[in-house]
Amino acid sequence: MGALGQLGDNLAVGFGAALAPVNLLLGIVGVTLGTAVGVLPGVGPALAISMLLPLTFGIDPVGAFILFGGLYYGAMYGGSTTSILVKMPGEASSVMTALDGFRMTCKGRGGAALATAAIGSFIAGTFATLMLMTMAPVLVEVALTFGPAEYFALMVFALTALAGLSQGSLARGLAAALIGLAIGTIGIDVQTGQARFTFGMAGLLGGVNVVVVTVGLFAVGEVFWYAATRARSAGSRSGEARGSVGGPVRLTRADWRRSWPAWIRGTVIGFFCGVLPGAGATVASFLAYDAERRASKTPGEFGDGAIEGVAGPEAANNASAGGSLVPLLALGIPGSGTTAVMLAAFQMYGLQPGPLLFTQDTTLVWGLIASLYVSNALLLILNLPLIRIWVQLLRVPTPLLFAAVLAFATLGVYTLNNNIFDVGVVYVLGLLACVMRRYGLPLAPTVLAVVLGPLLEQEFRRAMAIAGGDPTVFVTRPLSATLLLLAVLAASAPVLARRRPAG
Repeated sequence: MGALGQLGDNLAVGFGAALAPVNLLLGIVGVTLGTAVGVLPGVGPALAISMLLPLTFGIDPVGAFILFGGLYYGAMYGGSTTSILVKMPGEASSVMTALDGFRMTCKGRGGAALATAAIGSFIAGTFATLMLMTMAPVLVEVALTFGPAEYFALMVFALTALAGLSQGSLARGLAAALIGLAIGTIGIDVQTGQARFTFGMAGLLGGVNVVVVTVGLFAVGEVFWYAATRARSAGSRSGEARGSVGGPVRLTRADWRRSWPAWIRGTVIGFFCGVLPGAGATVASFLAYDAERRASKTPGEFGDGAIEGVAGPEAANNASAGGSLVPLLALGIPGSGTTAVMLAAFQMYGLQPGPLLFTQDTTLVWGLIASLYVSNALLLILNLPLIRIWVQLLRVPTPLLFAAVLAFATLGVYTLNNNIFDVGVVYVLGLLACVMRRYGLPLAPTVLAVVLGPLLEQEFRRAMAIAGGDPTVFVTRPLSATLLLLAVLAASAPVLARRRPAG
């Protein structure tokens, strides 16, 4: 009873801070700005928070972190908008939403796709905040049991789980993943100091930013593909981009029945992936999509407008945002790129996240946690009525629409480092996306491999160094061996399914 009483007192302090007029206004600004940031390709919450840091230096720390928290949650939702409407993910974590969300739009169901994304985001964000509040210490202990071998096995499992996303072709899925791993190795090897795949270009020494890869393969690649195929598919493609939403902008009874199990599964997957530093929203959305495809009675619909393919990844995407705050607040370890920027914000204010923060600055910690509840409610209230405004993008003439996509993508990539070289890289990746689509290679495994490649290599080297070069370390540790077994099963399942005799 004492623990519950203490929790109630902390929540009272938190909501008192979050609902103060100034802080509530900052929360509204945060979720609105976050939604806009999520819509714009190549910006993302990490970049937006880093740009706001100098402007918030004079603000009270509680208000500043309420602003950052609202922006973080808002961006997780906003990334789904352009993914669904124009197949242009604003973040790598929105890649999976684009697969079925855009197909729903092409079929006149863009409103339903946006509605399931908004409601799923609310449910997942609320659950993640509740878990952050009540179970942070236990979950942090679980995450701490992961060593390098376990992280390596987890990433291998995440990559092989994508085998089913390649229209049943394991070879194409693995080929796409290998392309991503190759891109991920570009730059200076942190252990040997050797330059890899830089071809003598100084701009590649720092590697290729995952935002550049995502925008290049999806946004710029989509524009180039449209330009290349316009002559023979102008009529059908124009119909796709400009098709009406069709019907009321809400979920039907059938949509609710299909969405709520996906919301639950995606929420659980997303939160636990968020707790594990290095996994994050991208891995969570990929795993959630794969889980929905495997759980579905009609897996053939995935990639052609299955509402579960939107509901699951969007719930996972938003739940991971709350999960990534667990290691940040409890241990001072950022669980994602955005929380790494928030860690810098804590340090800017002379604060150090960790167990002592909960006792030394109760108002800030619980004000931030309470504001996340408020931000979720604000997102639902603000975004559901705005769905009809977002779907007006479909009325834009197709050539003008894709010209705007290319302009925003170029501007977003340039502002990452104010470097024109990045713009050239994103165009080269756009051409690569066209070649991959021409030969039926999926883009999603490539993006995930770029995200996981450097981490995969780093954890493999660490595990081998700790084991003295003994490779059996990956199968002698129970958790690592279990994850690798799941990876083998995930990779072999599509092959076994094709070989199984019909009837």
